[in-house]
Amino acid sequence: MKDTFVSKKRFTVVICLFFLFTLITAALAPLIGQTRISLLKALSGGPNAVDNVDASIFFLARLPRVFLALVAGAALAVAGAVFQAILRNDLAAPITLGVSGGAALGAVLAFRLGLTFTILGFSTVSLCAFAGSLVALGVVFSLVRARQGELPTATLLLAGVTVNFFFASLVMLVHYLSNTAQSYQIVRWLMGGLDIIDFGPTLSICPLVFAAIFILIYIARDLNLISGGVQSALSRGVNVPVIQFIGLVAASILTGAVVALTGPIGFVGLIVPHITRLIVGPDHRLLLPATILFGASFLVICDTLARTVIAPTEIPVGVVTAIIGGPFFFWLLRKQQRAS
Repeated sequence: MKDTFVSKKRFTVVICLFFLFTLITAALAPLIGQTRISLLKALSGGPNAVDNVDASIFFLARLPRVFLALVAGAALAVAGAVFQAILRNDLAAPITLGVSGGAALGAVLAFRLGLTFTILGFSTVSLCAFAGSLVALGVVFSLVRARQGELPTATLLLAGVTVNFFFASLVMLVHYLSNTAQSYQIVRWLMGGLDIIDFGPTLSICPLVFAAIFILIYIARDLNLISGGVQSALSRGVNVPVIQFIGLVAASILTGAVVALTGPIGFVGLIVPHITRLIVGPDHRLLLPATILFGASFLVICDTLARTVIAPTEIPVGVVTAIIGGPFFFWLLRKQQRAS
């Protein structure tokens, strides 16, 4: 009973601290930018104010993209944590199973074919990107079969890398065949960004994102056992292939939904789980909620830097996360080499 109480107390304290950090980050980010605004003046004008510049900047230019950064950062971070647990590979990330490559192919095809209208409030680019991510996921899982009580992680990794490279080559081909305007759209999308002026697109993916996150948190105990060893998990009654399949599909759907809206934003799913794990430990019952909160705040901070570092020019947020994630990736490789 004492251990259970301590565990619950630690869970509450840690999550409250991470939530407070995320709340402060989300509250301050809309107020930071090239143009200074008054929060009181913005709130007094409201989201529909026409002649209130502060309100327009706050509600149209900054608040929607902060909300998107929160959702995207949380989704990519928790997806990365799940990939690392199931594949038992510290270098696993949301791009591992080729989902990002499939989404990129779907998006560039939409640009190349001129499909830039909306259907039921959804951009055709986003719809094509999400469809491409599902195709990539289907191809990867069609190449693997469970054996000896688990999905072969080595085959999954190899299939994911192969699918990613194959789709990347098709992206380059479509890009080469595009005209100048289409080429610019493709390059800008592939850099990843949070350029958005209303809450509609983000709200449209929230049910899918929240459902997938709930499923992943629900199987957190089984992820603990699987990450500790398949045979140990099997001996404790875990249906390893089913949990692996559910976890990988849910994490891939999270990735596909976000990438379809933002384009590829690299390294969030790689570095955030590791940083969070260093702070809270490896227990996924605590790690996953903490990763969700820290991933949300991390991407908000990166997007704020992207908007302000060389203002008035804006850097794509995918470039900022890559600049931060690159050195971390090298450090992780060095750490693995020393451990081996």
